This record gives sequence, structure tokens and C-alpha cells, in this order.
Amino acid sequence: MAERLVVIGGDAAGMSAASQARRMRDVDDLHIIVFERSGYVSYSACGEPYFVGGWVEDLDDLQVRTPEQFQARGIDTHIHHEVTAIDIDGRAVTVRHPGGEEEVGYDQLLYATGATAIRPPIEGMGLKGVHMLRTLDDAAQLRSLVSSGVERAVVVGGGYIGLELAEAFDHVGIHTTVVTMMPTVLERTLDPDMAELVSDHMRSMGIHVETGFKVECIAGVGGAVAGVGCDDRSFPADLVVLALGSRPQIDLAKDAGIPLGPTGAVAVDDHQRTEIAAVWSAGDCAEAHHRISRRPVNLHLGTVANKAGRVAGINLGGGDAAFPGVLGTAITKVGDLEISSTGLTERQAAESGIEAVAANIESRTSANYWPGSSPMTVKAIAERNTGRLLGAQIVGGPGAGKRIDVFATAMWSGLPAHELAWTDLSYSPPFSGVWDPVHIAARKAGEKAAGPFPSPRRTK
Repeated sequence: MAERLVVIGGDAAGMSAASQARRMRDVDDLHIIVFERSGYVSYSACGEPYFVGGWVEDLDDLQVRTPEQFQARGIDTHIHHEVTAIDIDGRAVTVRHPGGEEEVGYDQLLYATGATAIRPPIEGMGLKGVHMLRTLDDAAQLRSLVSSGVERAVVVGGGYIGLELAEAFDHVGIHTTVVTMMPTVLERTLDPDMAELVSDHMRSMGIHVETGFKVECIAGVGGAVAGVGCDDRSFPADLVVLALGSRPQIDLAKDAGIPLGPTGAVAVDDHQRTEIAAVWSAGDCAEAHHRISRRPVNLHLGTVANKAGRVAGINLGGGDAAFPGVLGTAITKVGDLEISSTGLTERQAAESGIEAVAANIESRTSANYWPGSSPMTVKAIAERNTGRLLGAQIVGGPGAGKRIDVFATAMWSGLPAHELAWTDLSYSPPFSGVWDPVHIAARKAGEKAAGPFPSPRRTK
């Protein structure tokens, strides 16, 4: 009789794990059942703001695979099926669906519930015109609204989704305001000096940015939203979108007695196993090991979810894989400004007990004389005395952002700042100066951290 794997959650981590396990074990050996409470599986949530703004024409383009396609591959996929309870001792889950409720047993269980949008108790949340963006259904609603004559939008939240939505609204001609209670936008991924460059650029685009503003009330007229803020300071709006970040969906796990880690997400080892026998977890709901701080973190990134899901799937398929950890590398854009980061910010380094130094350099995306060359600022962060790279941030014009991958690769491999400064990177005037900004920032950070280094010796 085939072993049964039940997967709770049908997005990145869940479907990555199911697909990998199926590649390694056929249907006669492993019966895979996926339960997804929404109407979609395996879709690109990161593409939703770009559908709202009209860059992506068809919502179906954001679906990587349909439930029918997974069915054809031998993965029993059920949408509109919500798991409401997990019985660890009895190895069964309770599932609610349009036809009623049933109990389904399992031999192995993958908990991949993902994350849910933070929904604070703000007065006026129930007004018409107040929305969130998490699912494809949310994206479809917002796309319909921005096409129906909305003139003023307020985005509450200054993280990646908030900024991408602000760009989307601005792109379709809606007067847009971003408000955040944090002192800067992108407060979790950029240091204040770099974040201010982003705010300045948004303001130059005509997007109003208001930091340090805590939203305690959403005003309405006749049951419809009229603005954000009910005191003397308020911002008029026909549409309000709450983009306050997300939290891991751990209620089921908590109720079932699956242990959580210090971040509040499900605790897992490097094989994606929980502390409960036959229960695994991966994705936004689970912790990961940060390779720089060496602490557990809970990151809501599609890259992390897919990789962790793949590791879980290999192990569920009978293999032996270990997830090597994360750096938190991420990139986005607002207009023609590219924004990227990897590793720790200065604040995060201090919180991790690491003494850090930082070097900022102003440079260009190509040779100064090249037509279309754009300004860019690079910040490299290194550990004092050792020169170990801790993090990097880049804000600049087209061609700037993906340079973060050079820093990420160096950090992943343990390359110190002074070694990165000598790496043999490509050069041509349309792409960079002869010394790439990565070289210069790494050299300055290394020298600031540990003093001048001698020229490297040629390897034999």
C-alpha cells in the first residue's frame, strides 16, 4: 500500500515539495494529496502589483501551474479545501470543503501554510474601498478598481509590496500617497541613509511619502472610504490598500502542538523536519538559518520558499538534502529606480552582536560618458577587524540593482571584502567603469574594517 503524504498549502513551498517528491517516488509508492483553501495553487504573488498596474495583462499569466496540471502529474490537488485541525497522535487532518467536512489520514505531513497579511484593528477597516493584496483574487479586485475611475489612493505600509503598489497606482495615473509608521520606507531591508534615497525618488515621481505616521482610523462617508486619518492630519482617498507586511500562518501548528521557534514561525532543522515525528514544514510559515547572523529568521520570499520546499521534497522522496541557509537577498523597483539588498543592515548587525562598519560610494551604472548612464549608491557593510562581508545595499538607475547578486555570491562563499575588491568582474563602457562600483564599495568597506590590505598574490 502506498505511503500517503498530505501537504497543507498549495503555493511555492508546498507545490515545490510535492513536485520534487513525485519525481523521486511514483504514485504506487507515494500518494500525494494537497489541500489549498484558496482557488489557486502555485502562483506568483510577487507579480500581483504588476498585474494591478497593467504591466501583466492576464491574471492567468501569474499561475505557474493549474490544479489540473498537477493532477496530470500524479499529485492529488484540491482547491477550496481548508485544513481546520491536525491530530498529531492520530496522524490525521480535518478538512472543510464545499461538500462538507472529513478526516484524512497521513503517513507524512508537510505544513506549508505560508503567511497571511497583517490586518490591524483600525477603525474603518470595513469601509467600501479598503483592501489588502495577498491572493490573486485580491489582485483581480484591485485591477478592476483602478480601471473604474479611482483618483486618489493611499497605501498604508512602506515595505516592498507597499512601494510596488504605489508604483502601480502612479503608473495608471492615480494620485498616490504612501504612509508608514516607520521612520523610513523599507525599514527592514535598508538603512535610513539608503531608504531616504528611495523616498526622494518617489517624491520626484509625484508620489507623496509620509513617514512616522501611525494610522489609527480610516475615515468614511456613506459607508465608503474617504481618507486615512481622522484627526487634523489626514490624507484623502477613494481607495486604501493596507500593505503592512505579513506574518507566518501558524495557528494550526500552534493548536496541534507543533513547536515554534524564537521568530514565532515553525521551528525546523536543516532537513525541514519539525520536532514532531512525520511532520515537516517549509516556506513563509517556517524558520530558516541566516548564514551571516547565524540566527533563525522567518523570511517571506519566494526564493526561500521554493528552495526550502525542494529540500523537503527531496527528503520526503527518500533522498538526503540539507537547506544551507539564507541571506535575505531581495530586489524591487519604483519607476526607474532599482533597490536591492542582501545580508544584514547596520542595525541588524548590531542586534546580532556584530561590530560593523559601513562604506557608501556614489557611482554610475556605466562609464560616465556613456549615454544613459545613471547615478547609483552602493553601501557595503563589513565586520570590524576581520573584513567579513555582512551585507550590502544598492539604490540606483537601470542596471544598478542586480549587482547585489555579486555581493550575495561573495557572502555565500565567505569571501571577505578585500578579496571581493579584486575579483575579475567584466568591464565595458556601456555596463560599468573599469572599476565596478562593487569593487570600490568592497575595497572601502574592507579598508575601513581592517585597514589597507596588500595586493593579492597570484595563485599557482
